[in-house]
Amino acid sequence: MAASRLPPATLTLKQFVRRQQVLLLYRRILQTIRQVPNDSDRKYLKDWAREEFRRNKSATEEVRTKSWLRPRLKRKT
Repeated sequence: MAASRLPPATLTLKQFVRRQQVLLLYRRILQTIRQVPNDSDRKYLKDWAREEFRRNKSATEEVRTKSWLRPRLKRKT
């Protein structure tokens, strides 16, 4: 059997789609935070969001990622 020509770090389609969902959520959160009128609150929320995403950056567990994303993506306002 021939070896794959893709580099070992290539994402699967499922991983790619999940990554796009996470990035969309991150952008939505930052866009919403920009609407907060108080500067100190806005800075706090921005720092919190960044830290949460950094903390979960290496999360690869599909069930955990899905359960974390699902309610947040559906909250469109």
